[in-house]
Amino acid sequence: MELQSLKNIAKQLMAGNKGLLAMDESTSTCNKRFQALDIPQTEEYRRKYRELIVTTPRLEEAISGAILFDETIRQSTADGKLFIETLKEKGIVPGIKVDEGAIDMDGFPDEKITEGLDNLHKRLTEYYALGARFAKWRAVITIGNNTPTSGNIKANAFLLARYAIICQEIGMVPIVEPEVLMDGNHSLKTCAEVTTEVLHTVFNQLYQQRVSFEGMILKPNMIVPGLQSPQQDNADAVADATINCFLRCVPASVPGIAFLSGGQSPELASERLNAMHVRFKDKMPWALTFSYSRAVQQPCLEKWGGRDENIAEAQRLLYERAHINTLAREGKYTAELEQQEI
Repeated sequence: MELQSLKNIAKQLMAGNKGLLAMDESTSTCNKRFQALDIPQTEEYRRKYRELIVTTPRLEEAISGAILFDETIRQSTADGKLFIETLKEKGIVPGIKVDEGAIDMDGFPDEKITEGLDNLHKRLTEYYALGARFAKWRAVITIGNNTPTSGNIKANAFLLARYAIICQEIGMVPIVEPEVLMDGNHSLKTCAEVTTEVLHTVFNQLYQQRVSFEGMILKPNMIVPGLQSPQQDNADAVADATINCFLRCVPASVPGIAFLSGGQSPELASERLNAMHVRFKDKMPWALTFSYSRAVQQPCLEKWGGRDENIAEAQRLLYERAHINTLAREGKYTAELEQQEI
């Protein structure tokens, strides 16, 4: 493990006020989003959409790294340039999703476990040769009547830690993503309690598996009430609950935290990130940024709709959404920005 190299990559990913773009949707997820908008669910249309993203003018002003999918990392623009090369020319660090999805966990009803550890070293070695310099693995934690259980949390934390140390041995920065899902009617307090237990367990496993905290990035959920909760707390309450949890659970040696959006609207994801920087800017030992998928891509995808004549406007919306989140990282987001053309 070359720790200094890992630290340099992590520093580049957290640089300035930029964030990470999660464009690592699996084929099935991408097709589902296309189907909702009547876009053909073919490899060519997936390629065209991803070309739209990676060739967006000025994207590098707001995005420091892009998380790709196995299909995406092998695809090229219409003129034959690999997407990964297009990103590198912009100064955007290419990354890769390496987990193989969450499945039902045997013996644990209503809970999930993530697959993908088998042959991970071999796959990461190939991705490194292709040019990827960081990776991502997602674990899914569900809040329900009898969930999550400590057994499920510990099993997912162990897999996250094994994935992370394999990444670091190869020379790739691991993004560790333990996502406590927003689904359900739980309160902000319950989400805080579960997220605290999850993060304590994850960092304990990372330590036991000899992962260097200085060479990793955490990709957590914000602490929010469930989508069906009757009480939807404001951005300040979310900011307070989230950052106070992180100050207790996330070691100061971790260089950066990059939030998943987890089903939040683009506006809410920006507003809540902004509130954290307004209220805690001088108290956070780590960089705090965004690693959104739908919360950055959705306006762009809807505008594109599979039609070439909409590409330029779709790209403008993609850059606009990413840029708004850089302002949120500075604590300069306002609702008025949503009405302005950037």
